[in-house]
Amino acid sequence: MLQNVSVGLVADWLVTYAGSEKVIAEFIKLFPQSDLYSVIDFLSDESRSRFMNKRAKTTFIQKLPKAKSNYQRYLPFMPLAIEQLDVSKHEIILSSSHAVAKGVLTGPDQLHISYVHSPIRYAWDLQHQYLREVGLDKGIKSYIARMLLHKIRLWDCRTANGVDHFIANSQFIARRIKKVYGRDADVIYPPVDVNRFELNFNKEDYFFTASRLVPYKRIDLIVEAFSEMPNRKLVVIGDGPEMQKIKSKAKTNIEILGYQPDSVMQEYMRNAKAFVFAAEEDFGIIPVEAQACGTPVIAFGKGGALETIRPLGVDKPTGLFFQKQTVADIIEAVTNFDNDFESFNLHDCRNNAEKFSVERFNNEILNYITDKYESFKLKGTSGVCNI
Repeated sequence: MLQNVSVGLVADWLVTYAGSEKVIAEFIKLFPQSDLYSVIDFLSDESRSRFMNKRAKTTFIQKLPKAKSNYQRYLPFMPLAIEQLDVSKHEIILSSSHAVAKGVLTGPDQLHISYVHSPIRYAWDLQHQYLREVGLDKGIKSYIARMLLHKIRLWDCRTANGVDHFIANSQFIARRIKKVYGRDADVIYPPVDVNRFELNFNKEDYFFTASRLVPYKRIDLIVEAFSEMPNRKLVVIGDGPEMQKIKSKAKTNIEILGYQPDSVMQEYMRNAKAFVFAAEEDFGIIPVEAQACGTPVIAFGKGGALETIRPLGVDKPTGLFFQKQTVADIIEAVTNFDNDFESFNLHDCRNNAEKFSVERFNNEILNYITDKYESFKLKGTSGVCNI
């Protein structure tokens, strides 16, 4: 049905290879003849190989100073930029959006399906947290930032009307879409390459966490908690602006390795007795990857983690939750985990992770797009002239 259909794929920006880019990569596999569009495209050669070496058609922001390293500064111009991308030749538009991609302009004879990782986080319910983290919560600069974010919210709501169908990456995000846009969203969990990870039963006596070291990931809380548990070892992999702050909190039982290649991270994840996760994420791919190794997860009980981890107290548990992002709650959760370690069957962790596989995602997405396109074409040919 879709073999000869022209498809356009729209991304927010292509700089690193993370969650939204992984969705685009799978879209490209499903529609290899598609065209790719993005505000900017600075992918590395390694990442581009996952995109079948496609290069995106970009906007004027691509040529602005320091667009590669400081593209966030151009956020106020991105709504204008995304609207300048001409996708009019395509019958189907698929956008992978956590910022502006869903705002691409489409016509009544085009089907626009938007896979939403989140409405623009820093413009909606996380605005106040974002402004505090970047030091814009006070003064004239704060006032200007709030005005710009207000205008982005207005634009974000208006452009929701240009989307025919929303797909959310979790039930948590479906609720956020309903709150922000007043629209229902179908849920298809994102692709997790569980086949990259091997189930390992020979666990070593340490806990593990890995992330970009940015404030909302709350790696600082995990490090503080383990600094108060000197008899428990923690290994941290990741780099980012919080590195020095986190290092200053670490005691001798904590090993901070900085950035490491995938092979090293996988080895630490496979051998850890548990993965510790303190962020409120929209979905959270890395806890699923940990489970694919047979590694249970100790997680903050909010956001997407509630949908990917089976907590103690239910059949076939794969982890446990703590209820507040505090040092005391993490210490209590780690202690409870150690006391109940025998309750976890590592096969159950692996089996749970496989529910989020790439193959499952591709089947669900292709069936969804096919169904919506058939309905769309049927409506387009059923008009009646009453003159």
